[in-house]
Amino acid sequence: MAEPSAATQSHSISSSSFGAEPSAPGGGGSPGACPALGTKSCSSSCADSFVSSSSSQPVSLFSTSQESSLGSHFVPHPVSLLSFNLRIKIKRMHDLIFWRDVKKTGFVFGTTLIMLLSLAAFSVISVVSYLILALLSVTISFRIYKSVIQAVQKSEEGHPFKAYLDVDITLSSEAFHNYMNAAMVHINRALKLIIRLFLVEDLVDSLKLAVFMWLMTYVGAVFNGITLLILAELLIFSVPIVYEKYKTQIDHYVGIARDQTKSIVEKIQAKLPGIAKKKAE
Repeated sequence: MAEPSAATQSHSISSSSFGAEPSAPGGGGSPGACPALGTKSCSSSCADSFVSSSSSQPVSLFSTSQESSLGSHFVPHPVSLLSFNLRIKIKRMHDLIFWRDVKKTGFVFGTTLIMLLSLAAFSVISVVSYLILALLSVTISFRIYKSVIQAVQKSEEGHPFKAYLDVDITLSSEAFHNYMNAAMVHINRALKLIIRLFLVEDLVDSLKLAVFMWLMTYVGAVFNGITLLILAELLIFSVPIVYEKYKTQIDHYVGIARDQTKSIVEKIQAKLPGIAKKKAE
């Protein structure tokens, strides 16, 4: 007896998927009613058309109406939007200190360094006053220049800074509250840490703070605040790029120093009676 052909097998499978009784391989048996055509006979063209139509349409977990409703009613949460903006700012800062754009990083580094050097040589009031005077000199000179050019050429270009004057820089109450909520999280965390350190919840952490402040007294005797800011800027714009270049060697020596520090801290903790008792419990 000859085996049924592939077309006959596909027809049988398609008919059974509609709930109809499969026809016999030899063509015997009556097929069930066709749900697509509403007739009592279902030919192979019905199954083929169903398979072709279903394969041509992509499978979606949502209907078109559901997708449109989701797209029209979906509003991002303020906290999620704020964290997204924060990640963008962190990415930009990372590119800045790693000198991804040399011109941009050079401009920021040079401008801030000149400002800090000016603050080291002059008072804050003098530096701020000179900066405002320099900015006003540029804008007033450009405004007069454009006015003269418009009068000579008899053109009506309007105010040269009109595009910047029309920019909406108002801060909405919702955005203000979002920023305040994000800031309050860090403020509360800092207050909790301060209380924890000064009320000696952990003796080792409080001793670390005391040693660090004792070392800062020597630093303060040698450097003032502006000098420390200048050194901090030099380190921020130099250490990351150096670390990226010599990462393997630096990680090796940092690991050795971390192990030595950890062993010393463990020895100190073992000699302290309160810490040793707490660990034993």
